[in-house]
Amino acid sequence: MIWHPSPNFGSRRHDALPTLVVIHYTAMSDVYSALERLCDPSSKVSAHYLIGRDGSTWQLVDEGSRAWHAGSGSWKGIDDVNSHSIGIELDNDGIEAFSELQMERLEELLPIILERWGIPAAGVIAHSDCAPSRKWDPGPKFDWLRLAHQGLAAQTPYPSDQIISENLATLLHNAGYTEKANQDDVLAAFRLRHRQGFIGPPDQLDKSILAALCD
Repeated sequence: MIWHPSPNFGSRRHDALPTLVVIHYTAMSDVYSALERLCDPSSKVSAHYLIGRDGSTWQLVDEGSRAWHAGSGSWKGIDDVNSHSIGIELDNDGIEAFSELQMERLEELLPIILERWGIPAAGVIAHSDCAPSRKWDPGPKFDWLRLAHQGLAAQTPYPSDQIISENLATLLHNAGYTEKANQDDVLAAFRLRHRQGFIGPPDQLDKSILAALCD
């Protein structure tokens, strides 16, 4: 772990403690470009951690402080996501697969953070979960199933055969997608987590998974 302090942080508002971990990709050409931007005062962005493709890891902001990684957004009614979360940036351009060394390092770091703050696996979310109309990261190449199998992210529930009568908007909201956004964008964000690669109009399988996530 390399300590590389960023000036872009503040105090967590209203004495909030981390209850979420937000996973991002940098969408930049290389890790050093991302490191420079996350530490540039004029950029007004940061994260607590940055993990390179080779597994190299930088801590930029103390976990007790509020890093500027999530912007405006909402998850399960939490509107100031920055005050309630730890942000982890992964060096990735949004097109290539995430490297094995990078994933292994993430899998080493996450349990430490979750145990330290008492964050459940369901508290590990994508940037796209809390900002579905603005953000896509960590995108379709990120292996959520791999994390879920280790108890480091929410499992996708096994769908039932029951017909779900609730409307889609209600199910998405109750599952955690409380950001005001276009419903198509919110559905796409949900599918990035729980039905990767699936496209098309909403169906009963979407509803069944969402209903189980609400339980």
